Formats: sequence, structure tokens, C-alpha cells
Amino acid sequence: MTLTKRDLVIRISNETGLIQQQVYDVIQKTLDHITEALANGDKVELRQFGVFEVKVRKARVGRNPNVPEKDVPIPARSMVKFKSGKEMRAQVLKLGAKPAA
Repeated sequence: MTLTKRDLVIRISNETGLIQQQVYDVIQKTLDHITEALANGDKVELRQFGVFEVKVRKARVGRNPNVPEKDVPIPARSMVKFKSGKEMRAQVLKLGAKPAA
């Protein structure tokens, strides 16, 4: 199952009694500000949830498995890394304790 932005809007609207459009606007603004901060190279720390930060992957040489004798240069690039918070990690670890269905 996938939790979408729409699902979040509906759940929060039902729990708080706020209009769905208001909830959507707040969620979208939050995501916009997180994206903007990361684009500026800032770290985003959300207590009890996790930390987003930008990491730069070094340039490296890769190989095409279909033509292994030819090297393919892979340029350096920035990527977003997420480290979950303690509470989230604890909740997710509980999934491993459940028997497979």
C-alpha cells in the first residue's frame, strides 16, 4: 500500500475538521519549503521524524554490462539522503518482528 499526498490530506482533514484545500495548501507549502532548503544545500531536521541532507556523490567510472571493456564516466552529482529519527526507526523495526503472511 502506498500513502499519497491525497491520502494525507483526507486523513488530516477528517481528524482536524479543516477543509481539505486548507490541509493541502499547508502540506504543499511544507514540501515546497523543504525542497527549497535542500536546493540551497541546507539540512532539514524534523524532530521525531528524521533528517534530510544533500550529499555529493563523487565522479566515478562505471561499466556497461553489455560492453564491459568500455568505461563509462559517471559525473559527480548531488542527492538527497534521509536518516530516520529514533521513533520512526523503532516503529519500522517492529515490522521485522511480525511473521510473514
